[in-house]
Amino acid sequence: MASDTTREYGLPITLEHAKSAALPALAEARRNNWTMAVAIVDTAGDLVYFEKMDATQNGSVDVAIDKARSAARFKRPTKAFQDTLAEGGEGWRVLGLRHAIPIEGGVPLTRDGRIVGAIGVSGGSSQQDGQCATAAAATLQTPG
Repeated sequence: MASDTTREYGLPITLEHAKSAALPALAEARRNNWTMAVAIVDTAGDLVYFEKMDATQNGSVDVAIDKARSAARFKRPTKAFQDTLAEGGEGWRVLGLRHAIPIEGGVPLTRDGRIVGAIGVSGGSSQQDGQCATAAAATLQTPG
């Protein structure tokens, strides 16, 4: 998903849709034998739904929530911060952004072109987390 900070916020994701959004991420993790924590937040970055698979490391709980919150509040995948930081030089300024998580695995969730919340996934490598989060964002179906 491209970074588009001009994208507007829509109505916040509901609990029902948040549960539905988490399913593809969890399915992707199970398909690959990964254990993950999955957090869904609303447009303000407040937690709406959370699920931790059995045997997931406890540290992934906070990380998943932080990734989701960062993606929602900054209107971009957390991988954008990771990539900016990896560039070095001026990219290091991202470390000064409060609550910007520079680790792949947080992705905004959209409906009708508007951000309704975000998903954060943690438990594997940053690439694995991102793969699960992207699977969820790509398949999110919220009725109008």
